Amino acid sequence: MLVEKAEIMTNSNLKITVVQHSCTEDVSANQQQVTTAIIQAANQGAKLVVLPELHNTLYFCQSEKEDNFDLAETIPGPSTNELSELANDYEIVIVASLFEKRATGLYHNTAVVFDSDGSIAGTYRKMHIPDDPGYYEKYYFAPGDLGFQPINTSVGKLGVMVCWDQWFPEAARLMALAGAEILIYPTAIGWNPDDSKQRKSIELDAWITIQRAHAIANGLPLIVANRCSLEEDFNNQNSSIDFWGNSFITGCQGEIIAQVKNQPAIFSAEVNLTQSETIRRAWPFLRDRRVDAYYDLLRQYID
Repeated sequence: MLVEKAEIMTNSNLKITVVQHSCTEDVSANQQQVTTAIIQAANQGAKLVVLPELHNTLYFCQSEKEDNFDLAETIPGPSTNELSELANDYEIVIVASLFEKRATGLYHNTAVVFDSDGSIAGTYRKMHIPDDPGYYEKYYFAPGDLGFQPINTSVGKLGVMVCWDQWFPEAARLMALAGAEILIYPTAIGWNPDDSKQRKSIELDAWITIQRAHAIANGLPLIVANRCSLEEDFNNQNSSIDFWGNSFITGCQGEIIAQVKNQPAIFSAEVNLTQSETIRRAWPFLRDRRVDAYYDLLRQYID
């Protein structure tokens, strides 16, 4: 796995590491890959590690198959126990992403945040659930019911959301209004391999742009951890997805301070959480919001 260090000359106070990796059908191998990356990040001084969406398995949502529910696990459960030990042993905050079995017949796409003492600081259940060719998540996941609430940790208030949530400015805004100090998106997104080169370029650019806009509009740093590499549909019902990687970290004006391309990588950058105060004074978007005029946002569409 490629290791990259961002050369950031700022008055930063929090070192963040993003893990971008590919997955195989071997769940144990995927978990060992995650463990190795977390230990490496901790040994290099990271205080916060962010993992991609559903990092324990192949992206099984490429097709609808009942047996795939066997991949889910409870929270707490085996994966959370292992990640809790890592967080405690290395005194590091970890943002993980798991297929949660909440109850018999009830499942969620859930981010779990572990504090540096190994405790589960909080969870976030994916709110926006896609249902598109190759992304049949509505078959597997019930929509989240925890709202957009930051998770308090030893490194700050983390506004954690998951993948499809990253396209919705309302979600990022609500996290910011609730006091989030960083926006974080574990992600699994890529191309249809049959798409044209031009379409692939447009889609990737749109994905980066919308998230940089969330950082700008809310005056917050932002972290995106995506999967990478081609994954065939192991149920043989769909073609495949070429997960495009391109994980990145921005400052609170949307400036990209660290990014990788489409290959397995561990990369780091330092972010100054106090910078939001300065930026929000200069660009007072929260001050000038017209909340008295936004009531139509509660409507699905204005006919």
